[in-house]
Amino acid sequence: MSQTAPVAASVTDLAEALIACPSVTPAMGMVFDCLEKQLTPLGFEVTRFVAGEAPDGPVENLFAVRRGPDGSRHFAFAGHLDVVPPGDGWTTAPFLPERRGDLLHGRGAVDMKGSIAAMVAAVREIPSEAGTISFVITGDEEGPARYGTLALMDLMRERGEIPDLCLVGEPTSVNRLGDTMKIGRRGSVNIFLDVEGVQGHVAYPHLADNPVTKLVGMLAELDAQVLDEGTDWFQASNLEITDLTVGNPAHNVIPAKASARISIRFNDLHTGAELGARVTAIAEKHGGTARPLISGEAFLTEPGTFSAILAEAIRAETGVDPELSTSGGTSDARFLKDLCPVIEFGLCNATMHKRDEAVAMADLDALARIYRRVTEAALSGSGANS
Repeated sequence: MSQTAPVAASVTDLAEALIACPSVTPAMGMVFDCLEKQLTPLGFEVTRFVAGEAPDGPVENLFAVRRGPDGSRHFAFAGHLDVVPPGDGWTTAPFLPERRGDLLHGRGAVDMKGSIAAMVAAVREIPSEAGTISFVITGDEEGPARYGTLALMDLMRERGEIPDLCLVGEPTSVNRLGDTMKIGRRGSVNIFLDVEGVQGHVAYPHLADNPVTKLVGMLAELDAQVLDEGTDWFQASNLEITDLTVGNPAHNVIPAKASARISIRFNDLHTGAELGARVTAIAEKHGGTARPLISGEAFLTEPGTFSAILAEAIRAETGVDPELSTSGGTSDARFLKDLCPVIEFGLCNATMHKRDEAVAMADLDALARIYRRVTEAALSGSGANS
């Protein structure tokens, strides 16, 4: 690996270079080469490793650190180089970045190669004497996420490289850059429900045991659950039925089994284990079983100095007062919150995961300036959460 590759001239140049590396999840190889070539000339020590096995691996990850003086603060930037499959119908090839007017098009432009490019540009302006800066970058955020950020966190713990604060570069802005930051996220648990019955002829129901009837009763009780009314920072938790499967091709046969799946997005009044136990009890009451799979717990970084310095940086560069939000789906912040306080902030999300994904090039420049301000404040000690 060359250690003398030139750093891309602009934020847009670097974003283009990253977009040009196809990296459908799980990403490996070329896109990590590209990022490493940008970081090593800036003094970062880069560690790359592959974790996990099929079916959810292998996954490539990158941890890059530029250490400041002993005892200095450590500010981390976390993100992902993998992208969702582009699909069909793009105006131009999804991994052939193209500037059209004021926009840069390509898969990953906003989610989230553009944010990573902005942070690389931001740290160029910050001397190493200011403190320790790290990049925590995975190739599997859009996929199962079993061997990505979790494996990076294990590495950081082993090395004693625990940040004081972490900024995740997810595309949080809604209508314009800077209007929204995420100070928390709801948790997520998917629960698989099964009811066993006894197969038989529909004309002789006394000789069978219909599992569909039991499952319908179970789902009706689950759907009627009011989990909570929300909190000061979170909307109400919601339970949704996402699948119902019997697989019975015969009209005159009572089936032997019926299955369903529910998804619960929950706030910090609950834990995944508590909700799993609650659903399991209802399932068993109706003669079924439940298998919970927790994707992540809810978390909240209480508003304080960290959110204040981010808001100040956003106002200074955009004139926008950001909303502090916990809306939306999950991100790898659900893991990183176990290391240190974490907040998410990044580009406008209107085109993420869509055809012709695009970012305003002016937003890339502004985001780099915001990231520089936040990093400088965090390293100076004014970013300690309170």
